Amino acid sequence: MKIKTIMKYTFLILATLLTNLTLGQSNKLEKDPLNSNPNYEKALADSLGGDDYGMKSYFFVILKTGTNKTTDKELISESFRGHMDNINRLIKKGKLIVAGPFEKNDSSYRGIFILNNIKSIEEAKELLQTDLAVKNGLLDYEIFTWYGSAALPEYLPFSDKIWKSNP
Repeated sequence: MKIKTIMKYTFLILATLLTNLTLGQSNKLEKDPLNSNPNYEKALADSLGGDDYGMKSYFFVILKTGTNKTTDKELISESFRGHMDNINRLIKKGKLIVAGPFEKNDSSYRGIFILNNIKSIEEAKELLQTDLAVKNGLLDYEIFTWYGSAALPEYLPFSDKIWKSNP
C-alpha cells in the first residue's frame, strides 16, 4: 500500500511539473526578463516586417566600377544624374533605405545600396537596371542577402532633416 501511495504522489508531482514546464514554455518570452523587451511594440514590429528578434532580410548591394571605360563626359554626366534621380525615386517607393559612396579603394568599390521590401534576387537585379549608371555599364554590382534590424528604414525621416545642400 505504501508503494502505491508513493507512486501516486510521484505521478502527481511529475504531472504537475510537466504541466508547469509546458505552460511556462509557451509564455517564456513574456515571463523571462532576460528574453523579453519591455519596450516591444507589436504594431511597429509588424509594420516594419520584423521577426521576433526585430530583424528582417534585405539585399545588400556593393556598387563597383563597371566595364564601360568611356571618356564621353556627356554620357557620364547624364548617367550619374540618372543614378542620383533613381536613388531618390527608389527611396520614395520604399525600395532603397541606404545609399552612399566609398572613398577610392583598390577593389574598385564605389558605394552601397541596401534594398528594402524586395522578394527575390531577380527582383533586386531588375531594380538595379533602372539605374542609368548601371544600365550604361559605368557601374556594376554584387548582391548579398543581409539580415539586419527591421528598424533600419526608420532613420530616413531623420536623415532628411539634417542635410543643408542637396547633392
